[in-house]
Amino acid sequence: MKTYAKNIAIAVLTLFIGGKLTAQEYDLLINDGHVIDAKNGIDQVMDVAIHEGKIAKVDSRIPERSAEKVIEARGFYVVPGLLDIHSHNFHGTEPDAYLSNSDTALPPDGFSFRSGVTTIVDVGGAGWRNFKQFKKQTIDRSKTRVLSFLNIIGSGMKGGAIEQNLDDMNPKLTAMVAKQYPGVVVGVKLAHYHGFDWTPTERAVEAGKLANIPVMIDFGGSDPELSIETLFMEKLRPGDIFTHTYAHVNGRTPIVDENGKVRDYVFDAQKRGIIFDVGHGGGSFLFEQAVPAMKQGLKPNSISTDLHTGSMNGGMKDLINVMSKFINMDMPLKEVIDVSTWQPAQIIKREDLGHLSEGAVADVAILNLRKGDFGFIDTKRKKMKGNQKLECELTLREGKVVWDLNGMASAPWNE
Repeated sequence: MKTYAKNIAIAVLTLFIGGKLTAQEYDLLINDGHVIDAKNGIDQVMDVAIHEGKIAKVDSRIPERSAEKVIEARGFYVVPGLLDIHSHNFHGTEPDAYLSNSDTALPPDGFSFRSGVTTIVDVGGAGWRNFKQFKKQTIDRSKTRVLSFLNIIGSGMKGGAIEQNLDDMNPKLTAMVAKQYPGVVVGVKLAHYHGFDWTPTERAVEAGKLANIPVMIDFGGSDPELSIETLFMEKLRPGDIFTHTYAHVNGRTPIVDENGKVRDYVFDAQKRGIIFDVGHGGGSFLFEQAVPAMKQGLKPNSISTDLHTGSMNGGMKDLINVMSKFINMDMPLKEVIDVSTWQPAQIIKREDLGHLSEGAVADVAILNLRKGDFGFIDTKRKKMKGNQKLECELTLREGKVVWDLNGMASAPWNE
């Protein structure tokens, strides 16, 4: 009888443990949040289940008992981890090196997760000569997913005369290094060239062709000005990126003319497939350009920060602050999320990112759209008032909590 009772007890315990394991098939469940996932056409309240760092299921109702941990997201927006495709993160200590291994660039983890960003793209900090150093120093050590646009200048974005050196603009070597790191090097960057010469643009585009990756161009500085119509319609390819879209800087024709009208060829360029990126930065976003452009329908293809020490404490602040500006310029939230997640993922040819498909990496941001009386500043320190502002409540990177503003994923201390 004792043996029989023992066997019964073992069987019951086995059934209990087995049932518990079967019931808890997910590591984490985000309950009742309003999911916005542009790739999959989702814009409604849904549950999101995560297992082993991947999205396991997105459904209208997933039982709480099926997950080891539940995060209640009622009243919040659940979106893919944000992608910032214009940032500067080759942080280091080299003196007078501008954004290439310098203290003007910023270490990613201190500025990404708190604004819902899980993927950040350094644009041009490293060239083919010093990319390996950037990879070892920043990419390999960061919890944030860090990608790179290689500068067409071999030594990277060190500023001044170094970036005027045509002899260091080598398309073949740039493409060679890019092809050695597919999916990590996702583009080629040209910036800060001041000569009246198309050669740098042509060499950057040649490198992009050789490596089958897009080019991002920070255009301007020439005296006399080079034609942005020629840039859009003849020099760049569909899929190439024009950053600092809403800037008005010396040496570059603004997209909105002196009468407040978007130039016709700008719309033609966007239809042709030229990517218009915000690239807010410390000197490249003006409401006098953005507001009329938005009213006339020139919306960005990607929202990005141009993050560095010269922008983080000014009007830019962080990615969700820039996104909030566009919400208050009457861009629907669904579209703002799209051009901060799925659209940039496609632009950089990383279609494994920017969505919540089953099997995708569980990079997730939970956002609060606050209502109130807010002010937003441009790079001339001019203010626009608004009544909506995004705030990041929680960020997951590969299913792990990496930012939790108000303890959404934490248990009470006294329970």
